[in-house]
Amino acid sequence: MAIANRRINMQRMQNVLLIWLDININVYDVDCNDKMKQLKRVVNNLNTFTDDKQCLEFIQTNTNNKICMVVSGSLGIRIVPRVYDISQVDSIFIFCHKQDLYKQLADRWFKIKRVFTDITSACEALKKTAR
Repeated sequence: MAIANRRINMQRMQNVLLIWLDININVYDVDCNDKMKQLKRVVNNLNTFTDDKQCLEFIQTNTNNKICMVVSGSLGIRIVPRVYDISQVDSIFIFCHKQDLYKQLADRWFKIKRVFTDITSACEALKKTAR
């Protein structure tokens, strides 16, 4: 039974796209690569963006998948109002260093699940949401 449940969870996860939008994403940075690895352990289909316009275009062309987003606080202010009413965007997690500053976003927008300052906590919450 456990194997069957794992198989069902894996099938669900194949229909989930994870988007990480942050101006500071740098594939050559060791810390950034570690965060990407942690995120990919939750949802293997990780798409990273440093530009909110490119991210929005990507979301608008992916109409068949559930989308979970991890967004920096500064870009979250700009992108959340633009993606909020897009049905495939299921949940948004704000990942930033200034939790108090961006908590008001989560209070205002229902799809924002939480504001996180560490990637491990964000991944745990994402696991629950993505499945």
